Order: sequence, then structure tokens, then C-alpha cells
Amino acid sequence: MDALALARWQFGITTVYHFIFVPLTIGLAPLVAIMQTAWVRTGNERWLRLTKFFGKLLLINFAIGVATGIVQEFQFGMAWSEYSRFVGDVFGAPLAMEALAAFFVESTFLGLWIFGWDKLPKKIHLACIWAVAIATNLSAFFILAANSWMQHPVGTVLNAERGRAEMADIGAVLSNSTLLAAFPHTISAAFLTAGTFVAAIAAWWMVKLARRGEADKARDVYRPAITLGVIVMLVSGVGVALTGDQQAKLMFDQQPMKMSAAEALCETTDGGAPFSILAIGDLSDSCEGVSHLIQIPGLTSFLASGDFNAPLPGVEDLQRQYEEKYGFTDANGEPISYQPNLAVTYWSFRLMIGFGVGSAALALVALWVTRKGRVSDNVWVSRLAIVALATPFLASSFGWIFTEMGRQPWVVAPNPNPSGVDGVWLLTARGVSTVAGPGSILASLIAFTALYAVLAVVWYRLMHRYAVEGVADSEKDPSPDNPANRPDPDDPTSADRPLSFAY
Repeated sequence: MDALALARWQFGITTVYHFIFVPLTIGLAPLVAIMQTAWVRTGNERWLRLTKFFGKLLLINFAIGVATGIVQEFQFGMAWSEYSRFVGDVFGAPLAMEALAAFFVESTFLGLWIFGWDKLPKKIHLACIWAVAIATNLSAFFILAANSWMQHPVGTVLNAERGRAEMADIGAVLSNSTLLAAFPHTISAAFLTAGTFVAAIAAWWMVKLARRGEADKARDVYRPAITLGVIVMLVSGVGVALTGDQQAKLMFDQQPMKMSAAEALCETTDGGAPFSILAIGDLSDSCEGVSHLIQIPGLTSFLASGDFNAPLPGVEDLQRQYEEKYGFTDANGEPISYQPNLAVTYWSFRLMIGFGVGSAALALVALWVTRKGRVSDNVWVSRLAIVALATPFLASSFGWIFTEMGRQPWVVAPNPNPSGVDGVWLLTARGVSTVAGPGSILASLIAFTALYAVLAVVWYRLMHRYAVEGVADSEKDPSPDNPANRPDPDDPTSADRPLSFAY
């Protein structure tokens, strides 16, 4: 493979791998904060035990996420130096804001939260985890601002002499319509992931304890966690659906090729374009011999425009339009295909939606088996919980794949509507480094993939180890607010007591 293909594989592998951890961190941090808030307000020990249990899992996930995310920033300069030169003036601003205004706060207050259990008063310690939760979501906002600019460049001017985009209005970048649609959708998906994570682990433990004859413990500790997780799942699930619908309509306005590729719609339809559950045939760039099966009439048109009978352009017609506007050949005289990989876009779009159903199934079953204070000892409930646990992670990953692969062959997509900046676009083939050869990229690809495989094993073993340990049987209030933790002035040995850390 050439340097371009290897660089795309490298960035694709590291990005998808990193994005496994991102939704859980974004969603779980506020849930842990809610659990700790419940403990501070009620004094009920169950919430302290749940806070520490899910807090450990949050810390493991956060650490692996940070380690895998740093690699991507190095790739911008190593394998994608031409891209960095073109977008650096714009792309660097929200990333710098993320590092200074979000990640700095996030990591600082997370450290205070970890080591401050027996040092800080309850409410100040609680404020630390809320600062982490807010900063984590703020970090997502700035990163999505950078990515949304690639999908829909705004607030920018093209310096034709230097051949690069330059910042003109940071406010426009941070209020990009694409960002305002992508952020709530991503956050809703993150809360769905975290809610499923909490509910699934708690449901597995509920069944295990109930089968062991410890139904009272299951009802006292794990059933409230299931309830919290299910409530978050239901609210965020509605949010995912509503924001996803808004994002689809905006996507059709800004990137019509991506919307048509999601249905592998080869030819323009004058009436409503159906949504197919299955497509057979050759989903290649030629778009020939494709048959759509089990169709829902007009649904793709509705997703695109809100009208079941609206016409939808086919990828072949859009290809001709793009050729007239952006050229027929690249710098090497090779013909340019403006169509994304139809197989990837078609199936990733459906897998994104399909795997989201897993969370809905768990939520419905959990509501039924825990109704009126009940707990369940049905082994099928625990099996469903384990299966459903993976589904929001997969849905988020396929959604990210669809978003990025559907934009191809652009690394900075052009704007067909007046709200964008004319002339600010960059083909992916022109963004790859001109000095990094296939050999060096292949070597780093192998090294990163091997390292990530090791990290995956470490992450799984740690998450599995602490998840199967379960919630501690008891926890005492470790804060200095607890009179039992204050030094006894009449006891000369009390000042020499060892520190008690939470983790």
C-alpha cells in the first residue's frame, strides 16, 4: 500500500480504538457525581459504596483514554503534515482551548478527588468530581468544534498565496451549526453508554446475589443503581433519536453525498427515497447491480428533509456535479471519485442504529424485572445485561466511522450552501505528509496496533477484575467532617495514624 492508504489505516485504527473509551468517560463522570451527591445529601452508605465502585472503573477508563488519545496529536504532524499546514491556524485554536480550559481542569480536580477523600470536607470533595464531569463534557465540546469545522468550515478565510485556511472569527467556529448538532448528539450517546454500563453491571450483580440467596443486598445496593442507569438510558435514548434526526437533516444540507451514500442510493429519486434494511450486490464505486431489500417507503427522504415524498439525489448525479465544480483529476492526472466507500457508509449507518436497540432492550427488561421493588434471579437477565453492555460502545464506534468515512474523499469538506466558506476544502490525498514514506508509516502502524492490543488486554483485565469484585460490603465516611476521623488531642499517637486513601 502507498503512504496515503497506510496513513488512513493508522489514523482510523487509533481513532476508533480511542473512541471506545471516550463515551464512557464523558457519561460516567456525571453519573459518579450524581451518586456522590446522593450520598452527601442523604447520608445513605449505599451511595458511597456505589460511588467508590463505579469511580474505580471511571479512573481505569480515563487513564487508558488519555494514553490512547495523545497518539493522535502526534499523527497530525507525522503522517498528516500537509493537512496540519492547511488547517493549523484554525484547528489548533479549539484544541488549545480543550487542553487549557478543559483537560487541565479535568485532570487537576480528578487528582484532588482521588486523594482528597480523607483530606477535603464532603462538599468540597463533591465539587471536585462535579468539576471533572463538567470539564469532561467541555473537553468534548472543543474537540467536536475542531471536527465540525472539518465537516463544515466557517469563520475562516482562504489565504491563496500561502495555500492555507486562516482564522477570521473564533466565535463562528465555536457556534458552527454542525457543532451545535453534533455536540448534543454525542453527549446523549455518551450518557446512553454510561447508563447502560451502570445498569448492566448492576443487573448482573443483582441476579448473582439473588441466586445466592442475598436478595436483600441486591435490593438495597444494586437495584438503585439499575434504576439510575435505566432513567439515564431512557432520557438519553430519546435525546439520541431527536438530535440524530436533526443532525441527519443538517448533514443532507451540508454533505448531500454522505446522506445518499448512507442508503447506497445510486440514482436520483424524484419521489420519496425508501430506507432499506438490507442491500445486496456490489457496493463499490461503480454502484452497479445493487438491490435494496425490505424497504420502508420514504424514510430516507424524511431523514434528509422531513418530507417522505422529497426527491433525493443519487451518488452518480452528485459525482458529476462535484466533477464539474472541483475537477475530474488529481495532481497526478488520476480520476477523482467523490463517492465515499458505499459498503462502509451503508452498513455503518445501519449498525449504528441497530446496536442502539441493545440499550433499549436492556432498559425495558430492567424496568419489568425491578418493578414494585422486585429483584430478579433469572439468569437470562444477567446474560442480556452482558450482551447489552457492549452495544452502545459499538453503536458509538460505527457512528463515528460513518461520520468520518462518509466525508471522504475530503479531509476538509467543501460547503455547497451559503453558510460555509467558499474555497476552503482539502482532499484527503493532499493532506498526507510528503516526507513520510510508506516504510515509516507502516512501522508506526504496526507498533501502535501492537501497543494498543496490549493496552486493550490491560484495560479489559482491570475493568473485569474490579467489576467482578462488586461493591464493598461496607464503607465508612472517610471525610474529615466525620468526627470519628478527627485526631484525638488527648491521644499522642493519633497524629501518627496512617493515611487512608480511597484507591
